Formats: sequence, structure tokens, C-alpha cells
Amino acid sequence: MNKKILGKLKLAVTVVVILCFVWFLIIFPMKVFHQNEKKLEKAAKRYFELNSTQLPIGDRVKTVSLKTLYHKSFIEGDIFVPYTKKTCSVTNSWVKVKKVQGEYKYYTYLECGVLSSNVDHRGPEIKLNGDTEATINVLEKYKDPGIRSVVDDTDGKLNIKDVSVSGEVDTSKVGTYEISYTAYDSLKNKSVVVRKIKVVKKLGKTVKQDLGSNSNYTGNPDNNYIRLSNMLFRIYGVDTNNNVIVVADADIANVNHSKIDQWLNYYYNHLSEKTKNVIVDSKYCNMDLTDATLDTTQCRSYTEKKKVYIPSVIEVNKAAGGEGNFMKPYTMSWVSNKKLDSKEAYLTREVFFGDEYGKDYLSYHVDDNYGVRPMMTIKGNTLITDGVGTIDSPYVIGDSKKGRGGSLLNERSTGEYVIDNGTTWRIIEVLKDGTTKAISNNTLGSYNDSDDIDTALTFYPTASDKELYLYNPKDQGSVGYFINNTANGYVDISKLASHEIEVPIYKKKIIYGTEIETKKYKTFLSAPNMYEMFSAVPDANYFGNVSSYWLLNSSKAKNYVACITHIGVPYTGEIDIYNRYGIRVVGYFKKNVAIMSGSGTVSDPYIIK
Repeated sequence: MNKKILGKLKLAVTVVVILCFVWFLIIFPMKVFHQNEKKLEKAAKRYFELNSTQLPIGDRVKTVSLKTLYHKSFIEGDIFVPYTKKTCSVTNSWVKVKKVQGEYKYYTYLECGVLSSNVDHRGPEIKLNGDTEATINVLEKYKDPGIRSVVDDTDGKLNIKDVSVSGEVDTSKVGTYEISYTAYDSLKNKSVVVRKIKVVKKLGKTVKQDLGSNSNYTGNPDNNYIRLSNMLFRIYGVDTNNNVIVVADADIANVNHSKIDQWLNYYYNHLSEKTKNVIVDSKYCNMDLTDATLDTTQCRSYTEKKKVYIPSVIEVNKAAGGEGNFMKPYTMSWVSNKKLDSKEAYLTREVFFGDEYGKDYLSYHVDDNYGVRPMMTIKGNTLITDGVGTIDSPYVIGDSKKGRGGSLLNERSTGEYVIDNGTTWRIIEVLKDGTTKAISNNTLGSYNDSDDIDTALTFYPTASDKELYLYNPKDQGSVGYFINNTANGYVDISKLASHEIEVPIYKKKIIYGTEIETKKYKTFLSAPNMYEMFSAVPDANYFGNVSSYWLLNSSKAKNYVACITHIGVPYTGEIDIYNRYGIRVVGYFKKNVAIMSGSGTVSDPYIIK
């Protein structure tokens, strides 16, 4: 056989193969599909013959679905997609009937996989003005932008007034609302477009609405509380960009004014990542003042942009009101301002006592230790996820989630609360070894009529004048020994691990970050470190009376100690053997301790097992 004949034979075979493919893949499936279309239409006509009262009048259109025809037994046996056992769509396949020029006309649409009837089956295209999603703040007025156009591929441009609109937006309640726009073409093919409106509480707008024409809160409002990173804050006000300025509701620790910037770095590292993400780097007032200019409300000097700082005299003065001043703490707390031409800085307090009664500010050496209330600026578009701004229901922004029952305590976060056999603890941090470091939320013991601690849990040094009052859990004359060997009679330590502690020792003055050495000991319980999270007096709004307690920090200087006095302020200096203070403790929960219930808040702490 020559090459020419062989080539013609191969071509013929190829053509036959192609024709077979065309027949089996296109022609035959389409033939079956059209037969099924006729079967569907024939069944629909029989249906309307027997149900003539359902035939439409005027311009109306009646529809019967394939599902109904199956159900009413007008079609025997299923209609399948060709070459498969998959049935054609029973909901999207239908026959419509309409009166045209006095006679009923049938429109059949069958959907079988990739095959569908060539008949108008799509509703008109609805285009809206504006976006299909919108976000507004609570109590903000909502006006719907409306419809731009309605166009059908068969009927052309339709009247916007014929579009039906349904749905309402309740701007008084947080939630997602839907407005539906529905249109039909002449064959009653339906189209629906939905616009979603989210009603949210944006922090900045919520505060601005509450403040009205003011830029900050004054007096002692009961609706400016917010919880961030499991810590309670007060909202001071808004800046010029409608970002929200907040300040800690209570001192976190006591720190030297000269070391505040370094300590704030430590504090910032204990915030949750979600909180860090909403902080706005901002400039804060820090101008030097004199005793004669402490009533100013105008700032002349600012820091570089910072993530966290502390309030100034300006914020405290502007917050003054007839019912008090929420910017003045129960304790003695630093403001950012130094005293001009001196080594002193100013602090404020709700009420000073004795010869200082009636004053708003006092000045002390910058190396003295007093309270620190961190201040931050939060993005105004941060969403409030819960709360109404009260002390019992502060605003929250979803920057922390409560632990689930059965989960481990060491999966929790700084600032959360735990209760165990009557003792409430607050988490300082979770350590790399899996233990959870926590501080008792109150001074241990019960209160007597003079608001002092139970004398069974007070300690006074017994060392001679020649000895030092170093914190030492192995020395019977030291408060460290007293805490580790006496407090366990008042605190359940069965869930605590024996843990190594570091006692910071200073040359003389106790100054943050200037330890000359540290001593290591293994203990179950120890005193708080003055510079650690939550070592300052807890918020008196929740915890009432303040009792004194010893601190961990020690000095090489004779008789030089650190403690918190019964009026809630630190003392770091010389004492004698007659000084008596209570105890507050730090412990380390074992890594296998689990949560049973609770929310981790001060009013609903985790119960553990």
C-alpha cells in the first residue's frame, strides 16, 4: 500500500473518530436534553389543563417547577443529566405560562448539569448607589443611598420605582442588618440584591458622642471605664484625630520618676498583641513646672512619640469637676512633670493629709518610688465588642478571650484573676517552665476595727542594730523567712510549685534597674517585687481598705527596706525594730493546674483545680 492511500485511510479514520466524539459528546446529549425539555413542557401543559384556575390573567405569570410536577405525578421517572445518574435540578427547572395576544404561551427552562435551556431565566441586574456593605456607629443616622439602575437582558431598562425594598436598620443596637432589593422582569424572573449594614460601636465616635463639645471627661464619671489587656482603664478623652486617650485606673507598680521610661518598656511588653496593635504612637506633655504654675491647663513641651507614657498636670487639671477628679488616684502617683531647676518631680493624690492637706501636687526626688499609672492613645476606629463603660461592665475591644473549662492556667494572660480556696490571685505572667506567676490580690489576713491587718500576719524585724534587713527566706529574722514559713497557714499552697526567686539587692537607694547583685532562693511564697506588675495597691474601688505589706527589694544600707504603708504608698528607707507591716505574697502555680469555670475578671475569677 503506497503512502498516499495510507494517508487517506488515516484521515478517514480520524474523521470517523471525530464524528463519533461529536455524536456522543454533543449531538446525542443535546438530542436527549431537547426531548426532556419537551417532556417537561408537555407535563406542565397537562398540569394547567387540570388546574385551569391557576392559569394567569392579565400580565401575570404562573410557574410550575419540575419538583411540583414530580410530586403531582405529572412526570413518571426522573429526568437525568445525559450519560449520568444525576438528576436535573428540580428547583431551578420550571415552566412558566403567560397570556400573550389572547393565547397562553409556555416558556420551558431545564437545567441539567452544564446543559440548560435557551430561554430567559435570569432576573434583571440591580445596581445600587454606594457599596453593598456599610458600617455606621451606634446612634448614627442611616440614610439608604438607594438604587442606581435596573436593567434586564430581555426587557431592557426597568423602572427603579418597581423595585421592592425590605429590611430595617436599628441604629440603637449593635448588629448586622440587611436591606433587600427585589426586582422582576416581564417573565417574572426574580433578582435580589442585599446591602449589609453593620451597626458597631467605634470607640472614638462613642466617646465623642458622650462628650459632646468637650474633649475630655471631668469629675468622677461612671461611664468611662474600659478594659485593655485584662487591666481596667479610665477613658480620659479624645485627641484632635478622635483617637481615645486612656489611663490605668490604678497604679500598676511603684517606680522612680527617673526610671519611668525604662519601666514603661517592661510594662508595654506585658500588653496583649491585640492591644499593642491598636495603640497610636503619640506625643505626651512633659514640661517642667514650678509650684506657682501647677494650675496650668496649657502644655508647652512634649515628648517624642511614644506608645505608653504617664499623665501630666495638664490632664489632671482639665479633669477637675464638681464631683471630684478621676485622674487623682487613691495612692500617690507620679505625673510626668519635673520641678523646674531641681531634681524633683510632681505627684498627685485624691487627698493629701496633715500639713499638705488641700494641695493638688507634691514634689519629691526623682529617685524616690511612687505609683505609675500608664497612659496610652487607642485608635478611634477600634470596635467596642461588649460593655457599657461602667466599672462593672467596662468597654472591651476583644483583645483577650476568656479561658475554657478544662484548659490549662498557663495558657492564660497577664492581668487575669484566679481564686483558689478563698485567696484571689492575679496573673503576673506565664514563665517558660510552664508555671504561672501570680500575686495575691490583697494583703493576707482579716481586718480589725482600725483597718489594720490581723496581727498574726504582721511582721517586724528582729535583727540587731549591727545586722541588715536583707530579704532572706533562710534567715529567721527576715520577712522572707516569715512569709515562706507562716503564710502557708493562710494560703493553700497545694497547687503551687517550689520555685527559684531572685532577690534584688541595691547599694543604698532602691532604684529600678540598679541592683548591685541578686540572691537566689527556692520558696513557695515570697513578697512582691516593687517594680513588678500589680505590685502596687489594688484599686480601692473594688478592694476597700488598704493594709501595709513588705516588698522583696533589699538594700546593703543598714536598716534600709521597702514596703507599702497602710495609706497605700511605698516606703523605701531606714526603719527600726518597731516597724510592723503585713504581708502580700507571690506564688507560682504548677503547670498542670487547669481552669474549671469563671471569666478571669475580678468579679468572676477563674476557679481552678
